[in-house]
Amino acid sequence: MKYIFVTGGVVSSLGKGLTAAALGALLELRGLTVRIQKFDPYLNVDPGTMSPFQHGEVYVLEDGAETDLDLGHYERFTSGKLSKLNSLSSGQVYENVIAKERRGVYLGKTVQVIPHVTNEIKERIYAGGKDVDVLITEIGGTTGDIEGLPFLEAMRQFALEVGQNDCIFIHVTLVPYLKAAGELKTKPTQQSVAKLREIGIQPDILVCRCDHPLEAGLRDKISMFCNVPVKAVIECGDVDSIYELPLALQKERMDDLVIDLFGLKNPAPSKNIWDEIVRRVKNPAHEVKIGVVGKYIELQDAYKSVYESITHAGIANNTRVNIVRIDAEDLEKKNGLSILKGLDGILVPGGFGDRGTEGKIAAAKYARENKIPYYGLCLGLQIAVIEYCRNVLKLQGANSTEFDANAPHPVINMMEEQKNIIDKGATMRLGSYECALAPSTLAAKAYKASSIRERHRHRFEVNNAYVGQLQRGGLVISGINPRRNLVEIVELKDHPWFLAVQFHPEFQSKPNKAHPLFAAFIAAALKNKKPAKKIAKAKK
Repeated sequence: MKYIFVTGGVVSSLGKGLTAAALGALLELRGLTVRIQKFDPYLNVDPGTMSPFQHGEVYVLEDGAETDLDLGHYERFTSGKLSKLNSLSSGQVYENVIAKERRGVYLGKTVQVIPHVTNEIKERIYAGGKDVDVLITEIGGTTGDIEGLPFLEAMRQFALEVGQNDCIFIHVTLVPYLKAAGELKTKPTQQSVAKLREIGIQPDILVCRCDHPLEAGLRDKISMFCNVPVKAVIECGDVDSIYELPLALQKERMDDLVIDLFGLKNPAPSKNIWDEIVRRVKNPAHEVKIGVVGKYIELQDAYKSVYESITHAGIANNTRVNIVRIDAEDLEKKNGLSILKGLDGILVPGGFGDRGTEGKIAAAKYARENKIPYYGLCLGLQIAVIEYCRNVLKLQGANSTEFDANAPHPVINMMEEQKNIIDKGATMRLGSYECALAPSTLAAKAYKASSIRERHRHRFEVNNAYVGQLQRGGLVISGINPRRNLVEIVELKDHPWFLAVQFHPEFQSKPNKAHPLFAAFIAAALKNKKPAKKIAKAKK
């Protein structure tokens, strides 16, 4: 069993998660089984109650764990599926330690950060790495943050326990370019590594984030001051697509370094699947324009998995997808619907609260009436149902009880088991559930199956009291949960492609295996585009 710890220094948002994911992808190409996990120092138990403006999207795992968006990168870049054991926060650690103290587990001892908190963290490392060859653990935050110190101390102890041959430390750091001086500066990296060494951790590899080439002289300087071999000073510049990162790190021989440090013999692959993925991203044959109508639209990370899944669908269709981010509230303004003109498809993602709801309903109506491919995710299904009830079935005042508790037609209602719940954290319908597909529907054709499983995160569902009326009025219920008879997928017959789901398919899409519904949506948008525009190949 081999362990890799990825830390970050100088500033946040350097791409530790993507570095870990790309390295995992490279190690898988060498025949190793890899799992990646995230340890976050914040005191929240999980990101489930955080605003998207604070923390980006909440990524839901198969077992219902609400986790950091970096776990989405881990699952997209590697083949393994993660569990709640692969996401740990300070909140979980302290909650567990205090619960053990209350139960008398520590037998009257004084409970301290060392050893009790650090032991809790180490136990999760051992638990997270079962049945794989390599476990990569990313430590959130920045080296020097006070809340991250127990995690780094636990890493130091862990490395001592398993031995140097089975443990590698990778430090992602910033080498900024000062325009006034006209040169890259290594001092921030030196100081960051010095902080780690004070704790007792010596990095084995430095991943240097920079926007100018890291020349040999600078690599020598970083090597000398940080006590890292020159070959282990990795240049990592910005890339046009995150899927170029495995190739960029491979060019720097990072996977060779890791294999050598572990004393393994796994040879480099003869073919790299990331070459073809990047070729399709950079040199597609077609182009479409997709509007994403949401309420957190100004924040890139709020719909991270949705955007990546659209990219994957573009790869599958050899198509460049130009995403137009549309604030739902803008559609509520006078002449706001003009924003939707020229789109080849409209997607309404998940969300909570009533802000922008009427704009989303207007977008669904526009797509239905103008025969533009429509794809609704979670709330996007509820929006489509409300719109259909109001404008086709003529149910005046049809709404969700989330937005109007006294709606005359509560076509979307809170699930019965949710009505008496007070706590907000981890109390929704979470995780993977079965969905039975109706034959000969858009959903069945896309999945090429009669039964599937998808991940959920919601409290509200289509009100079954209205299902019969919806079906008689022409709405197709193409997917249901067979155990509880809950509506999971709806679609329209007399439309090029109109489909909405109660779940989150974006959590099961990969660059080399696009989710079938996303792929079908982009294919429909491409077909609906008249004519499907050919584009010039990008220069290498």
